[in-house]
Amino acid sequence: MKAAGFVLGLAVLIFQAGSHTTAHAQDRLQLAVGQRGGWDTAVAEIGSRAGIFKKHGLDLDILYTQGSGETQQAVISGSVAIGVAAGVMGVLSAYSKGAPVRVIGAEQTGLPDMYFYVLASSPIKSLRDAAGKTIAYSTNGSSTHSVVTALIKQNNLAARPVATGGQAATLTQVMSGQVDVGWSAPPFGLVQLANGEIRTIARGSDAEALRAQTVRFLIASPQTLATRSGAIARFMAAYRESVDFMYAGDEALKIFAEFAGIEFTIAKRTRDEFFPKAALDPDSIVGLEAVMTDAIAFKYISAPLSKDQLRDLLRLQPK
Repeated sequence: MKAAGFVLGLAVLIFQAGSHTTAHAQDRLQLAVGQRGGWDTAVAEIGSRAGIFKKHGLDLDILYTQGSGETQQAVISGSVAIGVAAGVMGVLSAYSKGAPVRVIGAEQTGLPDMYFYVLASSPIKSLRDAAGKTIAYSTNGSSTHSVVTALIKQNNLAARPVATGGQAATLTQVMSGQVDVGWSAPPFGLVQLANGEIRTIARGSDAEALRAQTVRFLIASPQTLATRSGAIARFMAAYRESVDFMYAGDEALKIFAEFAGIEFTIAKRTRDEFFPKAALDPDSIVGLEAVMTDAIAFKYISAPLSKDQLRDLLRLQPK
């Protein structure tokens, strides 16, 4: 009995030692993620809850921001290791001014999900009716800012862009009459649309210049890339695996529905109707030349980045 007890105790100690080692093998990464509750911005959340990042030796500490302006600033200040969903033009602008920001992947290409809406009682029937009105975007330098600016230019529209923060704050301002046209992305607002409280008047895909362009990045600072290269590489591997998981079946939808506080049917509609998998490919960055042309026109940058600058900025992680 004593021998058996000794063997059992030894086994417990070995198990505890192994568990202790595993726990400490996890690298902790702090993330700043724009717009909590979006399908595209939930990759890290879903992957973390599904155990994918843990499998790659990562423990994620996720901070949600009001938009890519805040996300980018968190990376530049060194508050977080990685920024998720930083607007392309904002990143180009920051880099051109010498800010410590580098691109490690694409967050979204194209804008199949974004839509612009008004109150059901609004006299505005289309974007062309918004002359002299206010149109919401999240934060300066964000993808929503780029879309609003592009739509105004495309329609030769005398409207005033207004930074309203996140989707919930934007809806509040539209409902209270502070802003004429709001912005959103599924799943947020789908219930209000179904109930007839708001009406869609435009989509992000209406911005012709942005349809075939990467609109948001995954970013990190050069210091983080230099000191935590292994963790960044594993993060991207887990991120790719998480995207695959999100389109492999219903399990990811269940996680997303719980996380976003929505019904499963809304989660499924969000993915299947608004987010093709190709839009979330982190290894595909396209349309940068056109983006730089627009960035110059919109005064984000004064000149196109050179080939050397682009090589320095784009630090995509090999598969």
